[in-house]
Amino acid sequence: MEKGTLYLVATPIGNLQDITLRAINTLKEVELIAAEDTRQTIKLLNHFEIKKPLVSYYEHNKVVKGNYLIEQLQQGKDIALVSDAGTPGISDPGEDLVRLCIENEITVTMIPGPVAAVTGMVISGLPTGRFVFEGFLPMNKRTRQERLKQLKDETRTIIFYEAPHKLPYTLKDMYNAWGERRIALARELTKRYEEVIRCNLSEAAERYQVETPKGEFVVVIEGQDQEVLQELERDKYSDISIEEHVERYVKEGLPKKEAVKRAAEDRGLNKRDVYNLVMKK
Repeated sequence: MEKGTLYLVATPIGNLQDITLRAINTLKEVELIAAEDTRQTIKLLNHFEIKKPLVSYYEHNKVVKGNYLIEQLQQGKDIALVSDAGTPGISDPGEDLVRLCIENEITVTMIPGPVAAVTGMVISGLPTGRFVFEGFLPMNKRTRQERLKQLKDETRTIIFYEAPHKLPYTLKDMYNAWGERRIALARELTKRYEEVIRCNLSEAAERYQVETPKGEFVVVIEGQDQEVLQELERDKYSDISIEEHVERYVKEGLPKKEAVKRAAEDRGLNKRDVYNLVMKK
């Protein structure tokens, strides 16, 4: 028996007109739709007059329902997977179902469409050439602070998702961990009351200490300044001489020329100047 195909179908993140014709046709043609929240998805299906069996598939039932969906696919049924909004498989259990399909040699394909993270970033006004997506930060305070500490020296634009009730604590932790940065907070994307707040991190943290956030947020923050990062790196070696710096690398087993090269890079110096200084000793 020929196996079915899992279709990852991107749905609108707000404005229903953003759905693609291919997404509509796919939802009409599959035999089963797996949804993160069937109550949310039924609104979309009703709007486009799509009548198909629905099954829930979310974080707390993904093991049982994942096995069920694999069984249906192995029996030849085509299944569409949708999230509450946007692209399934990003910050949701869709990634686990994709992995199960691959393990069982079941075809997976994508019906592309909106992604809240990318939408928020491109209208943020922050650099878009290089970016990193972090999704939701951990709920545990200590773990969240540790994650932010790990990202302190990230030079790419950083994108997060955040729930309104957690936003004030997250912004405060970000400012404490990173200091001042430019930030954009996007909410209600593609909807009538779409809003993008562009300011400094300290201003955002102060704002939401007194104002209650509403709606899900895409938080976009500029990365660490490369020049500042290089200056901080150079400051790490201000308490030792260039000769001692080179000798550290030599003791680690590096050849003298490589040790000179590394020390010069660390300090932002010309390699030849460091070599001449060291060789005179």
